[in-house]
Amino acid sequence: MALSLQEQLLKAGLTDKKKVKQVKQQKHQQAKAQQRHKVVETDEAKLAAAAAIAAKKNKDRELNQQTKLEADKKAIVAQIKQLIEVNKQPRGKGDIVCNFTDGTLIKRMYVNAATQKDISQGKLAIVKFGQGYELVPMPVADKIAERDAQLVVYRVDSLSKEDQLSSENDDWYADYQIPDDLSW
Repeated sequence: MALSLQEQLLKAGLTDKKKVKQVKQQKHQQAKAQQRHKVVETDEAKLAAAAAIAAKKNKDRELNQQTKLEADKKAIVAQIKQLIEVNKQPRGKGDIVCNFTDGTLIKRMYVNAATQKDISQGKLAIVKFGQGYELVPMPVADKIAERDAQLVVYRVDSLSKEDQLSSENDDWYADYQIPDDLSW
């Protein structure tokens, strides 16, 4: 049969019978006091351990949230890349210059007449892809804008209010009929 810790300490000579008896009395007195007065003794070690566990759980939760956010960002980038690669439209070997702004820079893209017409009618949008630019259909540009609006560089329906007002003001004469027999 294994010896208790007290018996082992006594046998090794690290403590004496008087100290063992004194420790037993203190434990007995504490137990009696707790029973009589219903006093709950706080154990600082247990409280510190509980606080450490709670802090570790909070730290782990924050780390999990950060890794989840990073994984979500990577997934969104992969979705955008796939949308552009699958739906990019050919520019055509054209000589028509299509100028557009990317932030504060004015960029240009050479397209053919059909592509220029599709861009001006709002059927195609210009999106940033890697170091260059690609043409995608407008519904795809909407999906890309939902994920990251900064990648959609140019789209016709996103004209500024000033441009829309100036085009409306230019058409004030459209209500008047032009006579066919007018000669100059």
